[in-house]
Amino acid sequence: MNKLKLFFEDRAFGVCSRLGEKFNFPIDSIRLFFIYSSFITLGSPVIMYIVMAMTMKIRKYFRKMNNPVLFD
Repeated sequence: MNKLKLFFEDRAFGVCSRLGEKFNFPIDSIRLFFIYSSFITLGSPVIMYIVMAMTMKIRKYFRKMNNPVLFD
């Protein structure tokens, strides 16, 4: 079980951890919210999660283009 947890934490987008850091809220609570709400609403929070992940990737890409020295 621990290997599975480490696998997903390494390859996840980091949306929940980013939200937890920004709003000073426990990361586990945010993850549970996404899990439970996706079961209750039949997957609509998954779409919101993907949009947030893509937004984070795009912002990182543009920051990397503007300041390549910081990311080397």
